[in-house]
Amino acid sequence: MKLYDELIWRGLIKDVSNEDKARQLLDNEQIKFYCGFDPTGESLTIGHLVQVVRMLLLQKYGHTPIVLIGGATGLIGDPRQTSERKLLTLEESLINAEKIKNQLSKFLDTKKAIFVNNYDWIGKIDMISFLRDYGKHFSINYMIAKDTVQKRLEIGISYTEFSYMLIQAIDFLHLYQNFDCKVQFGGSDQWGNITTGLELIRKIEGETSQAVGLSSPLLLKADGSKFGKSESGALWLDGQLTSPYEVYQYFLNAADADLDNYLKSLTLLSKDEIEELLDKSKKQPELREAQIKLAEEIVALIHGPEALEETQKVTKALFSGDFNDLSASGLTMLSKTLDTIEINELKNILDALIETNLASSKREARTFIQSNAITLNDQKITDTEYIVTKEITLQNQFIIVRRGKKKYAMIIYR
Repeated sequence: MKLYDELIWRGLIKDVSNEDKARQLLDNEQIKFYCGFDPTGESLTIGHLVQVVRMLLLQKYGHTPIVLIGGATGLIGDPRQTSERKLLTLEESLINAEKIKNQLSKFLDTKKAIFVNNYDWIGKIDMISFLRDYGKHFSINYMIAKDTVQKRLEIGISYTEFSYMLIQAIDFLHLYQNFDCKVQFGGSDQWGNITTGLELIRKIEGETSQAVGLSSPLLLKADGSKFGKSESGALWLDGQLTSPYEVYQYFLNAADADLDNYLKSLTLLSKDEIEELLDKSKKQPELREAQIKLAEEIVALIHGPEALEETQKVTKALFSGDFNDLSASGLTMLSKTLDTIEINELKNILDALIETNLASSKREARTFIQSNAITLNDQKITDTEYIVTKEITLQNQFIIVRRGKKKYAMIIYR
């Protein structure tokens, strides 16, 4: 299976500006392609993993990824469907840009990938040059017709966000002219911006230009709901914001109906491996082999094999109730999923149970203790006046508080 057909099989192509040209470039040449990421936050989310996997796939086939961090476009704000974005300061944008660059460099072969920040060229364009050299090529009618603008006309859109598509168009032109970049990829919500870039290249470089744009569908659950949301909010690629354990559990609990989409678009497993997993899932769904493999692949891709191993140990510990074999990093990972309090002094057990949400009142806390329902690191607590100390900690820092068989919380000594 050639690359373009594999992209279709994986569901990674929704729109394409010229399919014949795209096939020629991707299947028969070695080209540079780019994908952009605006630094609107300090981390990307699991939803961005679709673009990461696609970049890895193209790199595997010999193409060179250009990773564009939008230090400039992040200052403008890609129009959302609902309202204006809060403007970042230049300092915030550039700090976030560096964090996202470091995040993405963990996925890609940095010797073969090219990292750029569009602030390096957009920041040098003066207002008159912007209006004369770029704005003159687009009519207001053309820009208003874009889907992202249409969705905002009723509630209003600032000139700043209205201009976003022109800024991104300049990016494609710049990379086409200076890096011989012929392909832009993005999510389907970026299609209007991608085609604006193609139009700018056509008007400046002529009808024989080789630029092609492709988009992928936005990642949704089978029921049409938004992907990548957990009870605690967005799933981030930054392990400090979303622990590897949380990512693992999210995909371990994936619905059977979502497996086909997730395995194809979020992992680099081969066609044979994926079809075998899907077949097993249909025949023996109770074994959840596909979900387990999916969770393993994604955690290993984002955080590495050591984090996956630690995640599996944490999962096993929560199932068995034995936390003694967890390392400090494993216990730290666990703390991000449990109700956790930090202390630096002695703590009465009744207060500890209330603060960790294992009891709603001192009266209820006493009842749990008197019924032998409370343990601290496997030590049964029977005294309602018990004082929690550092002496019983794991790794000289952690105390697992358990109520009953499966309700856990944690105390961390700082």
